[in-house]
This record gives sequence, structure tokens and C-alpha cells, in this order.
Amino acid sequence: MSSYFHYDLQTLRLFAVVAELGSLTKAAERTHMTLSAVSKRIAELERSTGCTLLIRQPRGVELTPAGKGLLAHARQVVERVNRLANEMSDYATGVRGHVRMWANTSAIVQFMPRDVRNFLDDNPSVKITLEERLSGEIVEAVMSGDADIGIFADNVPAPDIQKAVYRRDKLVLLVPNDHPLAPHDSVAFVDTLDYEYVGLNEGSSLLARLLAAAFSAERTLKVRIQVSSFDAICRMIEQGLGIGVLPEAAVRNEILAAGLRPVQLLDDWADRTLYIGTRSLDALSPEANRLFNFMAGRADA
Repeated sequence: MSSYFHYDLQTLRLFAVVAELGSLTKAAERTHMTLSAVSKRIAELERSTGCTLLIRQPRGVELTPAGKGLLAHARQVVERVNRLANEMSDYATGVRGHVRMWANTSAIVQFMPRDVRNFLDDNPSVKITLEERLSGEIVEAVMSGDADIGIFADNVPAPDIQKAVYRRDKLVLLVPNDHPLAPHDSVAFVDTLDYEYVGLNEGSSLLARLLAAAFSAERTLKVRIQVSSFDAICRMIEQGLGIGVLPEAAVRNEILAAGLRPVQLLDDWADRTLYIGTRSLDALSPEANRLFNFMAGRADA
């Protein structure tokens, strides 16, 4: 299709801004262009695609179905070009390899700061871009090539990924010091289900594990509040808004000083494995392969 050659990067960026703001006028202000110039660029883009992308309304614009489709592709193109520019800049300043790694919250909170530091101490010319994501998203990113390496929980299906054990951790129950369960050194998960929980947001592998365990016990997990981090869970428990489950290594001294107490869980599923995975070891760059092997060797650390 000959119109393919008329998709220039600046126009795609401009279209994304228009879509974000829902207004040609606001997009013109943000991009320091005249309104007529913005309108002309969008009109040219519509001619190139052969589709109406925006519906003009008195108070702004609305994306058509074609516009929504183009926006998804435009964002991907802009993101990949930005990534390309950053990587080329890295090479120009002496970086010899760039590794994109995604990891779940448990891995980042407990293990990765020290492991990444130790790796970079021995490999100073490697740059690691680390993103914190949900385990399911990580597996998808590894499969799509958006991430070179992923670290995810063992209860997330990853059938087409080459993986190795990264670390093992243990989940504990966290309760306020004055909670009825606080005097216990250990407790079965089923005996906690009479109480309200503070949990992670939907999609987290930890929440999925708790829901599955409650289902197996033919009980309901009473989730009162959902948050996006372990720190937020601790703050909510501190205020008496529920109890929670989190990795033992995430229970730091300052959390205990705030009047919270960890209680061991007797259930087998409380012992977890975190995996490191990649789509293909053979396809990894030498730097990414070196990082994968280093992380896989931390299982017994």
C-alpha cells in the first residue's frame, strides 16, 4: 500500500497527544504548534490511512474505532523508536549491552536490588532496564519480545518459556499486635478466613494464590481493601483495616516497630518458587545470557 510511506513519526506522536487530550486546541498548546497546523497534520493522516480517525465535537474530539486502532499502533511505534534512540545513546557512551528485564514485586522487594548491584559490579558496561509488573504481564512480555528476561511466580502458567529457579521464598501472615491471631507462632490459612484481608490488586499472583487456597477450603476470602504494593498492605494493616499475606523477607524491622507481627503459615503453598525465564536462551544477547545465568545461579544464595 503506497500510503504506508506517509506515516511519519512526528504525526503519529501528534495523533497520540490529540487522543490523550481529546482536543486539537489543547494538543496545539502542548506541542507549541498552531491549531491549523495540527488540523492539517491530522487531515493528512486520515488521507494516508483512508479512514476517519476523529469525530469533531463542540467540546473536543472523539476517536473512531479506526482511530483507536491506530492509536494502539502509534504508541507502540513511538515507544520502540524512543527505545532505539536510548539504546543508540547508550552505545555511544560506552554501554556494550542493554537488557530489558521485568520482575514481579516479590522479587524486586526481596532480592533484586542486591543481585542487580552485584551483577553490574562485575559487568559495568551492561545497562539493565528493570520494570516492576504483575507475573502474568511478565510472561506475556517475554513471549512477545518486549522483555528479554522475566522473573515471575510459580503459579503463573509459562509453558513456552525456558525457565530456571531464581529464588525461593516463604509467605507469612501479617497482623497487628493486638489481633486475636497475634499470640500464635503459626496458623493454618483456613483459620484466618474469618477475618477481613488487605490484598494486592487484581491480577497479582499472590492474590490468585490466596483466592485459590480459599476456594480449595470451600471458603471465601474477605478482601476489604486492595492496594498495589507491600508497603501499602502494611500501612493498611497498621491502621486496623485487615490482615494480609506477604513474603517473609518483605517484613522489615520498621514494619515490626510499627506494631505488626508476622505469623507463620502452615500451608505447603506458602513456600513459593520465583522463576527466571526467557523466550529462547539461544536468542539472547551475550550480555542478557550472562545476566540470566547469574540470576539463575542465585537460587541457593
